[in-house]
Amino acid sequence: MSKPDYEQIIDAETWAFIRRTNDYYPPDTIDASVERQREIYDAMCREFFAGLPQGVMAKDQAADGVPVRVYTSASAAQSVLLYFHGGGFVVGGLQSHDDVCAELCCRTGCTVISADYRLCPEHPHPAAYDDAMTAYRWVTKNYNLPLILCGDSAGGNLAAAVAHSSRGDINAPVGQVLIYPGLGGDRTKGSYVRHSDAPMLSTREIIFYEQMRLGTASSENYTDDPRYAPLWDTDFSGLPKTVVFTAECDPLCDDGEVYCKKLIEAGVSAESIEEKGLVHGYLRGRGSVQRVRESFDRICTAITNMCLS
Repeated sequence: MSKPDYEQIIDAETWAFIRRTNDYYPPDTIDASVERQREIYDAMCREFFAGLPQGVMAKDQAADGVPVRVYTSASAAQSVLLYFHGGGFVVGGLQSHDDVCAELCCRTGCTVISADYRLCPEHPHPAAYDDAMTAYRWVTKNYNLPLILCGDSAGGNLAAAVAHSSRGDINAPVGQVLIYPGLGGDRTKGSYVRHSDAPMLSTREIIFYEQMRLGTASSENYTDDPRYAPLWDTDFSGLPKTVVFTAECDPLCDDGEVYCKKLIEAGVSAESIEEKGLVHGYLRGRGSVQRVRESFDRICTAITNMCLS
């Protein structure tokens, strides 16, 4: 399989974003200790932090033991958006995606709740999933509003896992919006091979994060377990309306398309949107890259449409 010419596919603004990211979070960061990786990631997130929009308030709470940050605005919310942050299940937290969640609150009118699930390798799977489900149940107990699930990268995996596990619940989510999620696709073909050395995320890094998440277990322990990899489920019926945003230059790109195809075949409303010329982790570039701003507009529109449906 021929490798893509990223110099042609990726525009100058996106390359500037990639270089700025690499200045703070170089590609060899996964060779550092986990503690050091978190320090580097947090510093990079601070570099891109855009602040909270005027009128958005954030409050930290405990959701039956899971730390959450609740974002509200002056207008009465019509829906709740439960957000799970990215970071390979190893890095990230409430602060890393603080401005993203605040902007989603401002742009969509949703009350946004960001969940701070436990990280690996200290807490291997299914700890993050368990925390995600705890946060979901807490939201449904405390908010009598339609619920939308959302997350980027590893957080997209968790959002989808919650969607699969909550089917049939009286307060099941009405929709899910997944942003460049890792859903358990076949690493021997497609985008995993075509974009194995893509800027911002390589297949080698994906394997590293998977090993951190598994701990002493093997991925074979979770075959057909959607709590680990939603694509491994055997039943895709009854899931909520779904919109998946993928980055063209990302090993995980095909996961979204494959996932949506399975949903559609099962009779679920689903759409996969591939963002051309973008890379994994592009959300942080929404302040400097036109392509990212346009994608973020589409993400906000997808969420808003779910609120209204």
